[in-house]
Amino acid sequence: MSNSPLGQALLCACCFLWCAVSAAADDQRTKTDAAEKAQQQVDQLQQPLYTPFTERYILDELKSLRTDMAAQRVEFVQQITDRQIDAVDKSVSYATSTVSNLFYIIAAVSSVLVIVGWSSIRDMKEKMGNIADKELRKLIGAYEDRLREIELQLREKSTYIDENREAIEKTKEIHALWLRAAQENTPANKITIYDQILALNPRDCEALTYKADAALESNEPQWAINLCQRALQLDPANAHAFYQLACAHTALSHFDDAIQFLTQALINGDARLDDFAKDPALQPLHHLPAFEQLLHEKAAEKTS
Repeated sequence: MSNSPLGQALLCACCFLWCAVSAAADDQRTKTDAAEKAQQQVDQLQQPLYTPFTERYILDELKSLRTDMAAQRVEFVQQITDRQIDAVDKSVSYATSTVSNLFYIIAAVSSVLVIVGWSSIRDMKEKMGNIADKELRKLIGAYEDRLREIELQLREKSTYIDENREAIEKTKEIHALWLRAAQENTPANKITIYDQILALNPRDCEALTYKADAALESNEPQWAINLCQRALQLDPANAHAFYQLACAHTALSHFDDAIQFLTQALINGDARLDDFAKDPALQPLHHLPAFEQLLHEKAAEKTS
């Protein structure tokens, strides 16, 4: 039977199925090994994957997008204005033609009336002229109002475009200052740069918290506390501010307050808390039971 065509076909089909199953199993093993390697690489990461260059790229893309949108708005307003001006020109031409035809008709009627003795040509001309002047003044007034509205809209759009341009320039300048601060090594220079950022944007909570960090490096914990309190007034759920408060109170030996603010930072989800046990600023807290409990809770959250 194996030499028959049916037997050979069955044998080929079995071989094909066996090859397909083997290939699927190999593919599944390859995917499983790749997933395990990727998970190991993620577990071994010691710092964030993003860099300031990524932020710079995103800001440049946002700037380009906003510039394109502003140009599109200007083009759209220009097209609308051109169409409205064309409509005004056509309407004025139509009104002029209508008035001219009306004058011709009036002249013909006046001639007939003069012939029959009903009125003189001068009287008819004056009356028709007055009527035509009134109608033309109405039309001109209406179109002047429309053109005035168009001019007002163009001024508003120009103001909006200027505001967007200023906002883009300010964002670009702030980003450049952040890059400079990342390259500085001394706390005093960092504080100077953060002051420049706050001068451009007084409500920048991130600049306040990083300035507090630099103040801690300068051994000014009370100053850091004041800066963090200002940041919490702007953003009551700012986890980084709570974390800096915990470090500042630790420096002042206010351990209970430090544990309380560290707990608030943990609740609000500060990403730096993954390594807070290794932070030298929190080293005096390591002997406290409350701190050990926080470590235990953090470990339980990771496992869950």
